[in-house]
Amino acid sequence: MGEVSGAGGFPRLAGVSGPGVLRRVGEGLRAYRLIAGMWIRSTLAYRASFALTVFGNLLVTGLDFVAILLMFSQVDSLGGWSLPEVALLYGLSATAFGTADLVIGSMDTLGVRIRDGSFDTLLVRPAPVLAQVAADRFALRRLGRITQGSLVLGWALTAVDVDWSGPKALLVPVMLAGGAAIFGAVFVAGASFQFVAQDAAEVQNAFTYGGTTLLQYPPSVFGRDLVRGVTFLVPLSFVNWLPASFLLGRPLPLGLPWWAAFATPLVAAACWVPAGLAWRAGLRSYRSTGS
Repeated sequence: MGEVSGAGGFPRLAGVSGPGVLRRVGEGLRAYRLIAGMWIRSTLAYRASFALTVFGNLLVTGLDFVAILLMFSQVDSLGGWSLPEVALLYGLSATAFGTADLVIGSMDTLGVRIRDGSFDTLLVRPAPVLAQVAADRFALRRLGRITQGSLVLGWALTAVDVDWSGPKALLVPVMLAGGAAIFGAVFVAGASFQFVAQDAAEVQNAFTYGGTTLLQYPPSVFGRDLVRGVTFLVPLSFVNWLPASFLLGRPLPLGLPWWAAFATPLVAAACWVPAGLAWRAGLRSYRSTGS
């Protein structure tokens, strides 16, 4: 089987084969591990600075939850949801997003690389470009967001009134892993758009950082059209709104059936298909700055 030129100047096999895909995935994971490891070692060389940065990140991200606490100092419920229930939404959203932000959050810097021409250096390296971009400047300080979200989530799980069962207990890690995967797909799709716009970091952030802020509040405080969009267009509601509603014994938004609460992994996989295609199309359309 012959070779033809692939996106980014890399050779690829003519035709798609299972072993070839697995090999590329393995290469990507290895490249990601090496690049991220380099940035982690650089960060930990100054441990005091790292600890202060993580602590500061934890405090800054915690201001979002302080705003929720201030709201509940004036009201007993928000859209019919109690403080522990809203804290559950907050903890799930912040932890899932924090995980995606840690692993692949550097994708939002792609526009800068495209504009200054430094993206060209990634194309000549013998490693998948997506892995290089995702691991570039791996920011271990983002553990602060995950830690803060996990603390709120831990308190919320002990404070909410839930009739726990096996499926409900399994739903919590499914929400966290699936939610992180959904946010990761949004990061990749947003980065793909930057091949066209080149200065679209804020557009991407509207769906990533803006999305996690949206999910920290109950769906009942938003208009029905917005809830439809967050469910069927950019399916962020599968991160926490739908599964958390089932967990709390509440009707699912938009009258969806109960089994939709368990669809988060399937939705995450479905999100990665167009995100991957968009990334491939963007990479193929890239033209160097020439500088």
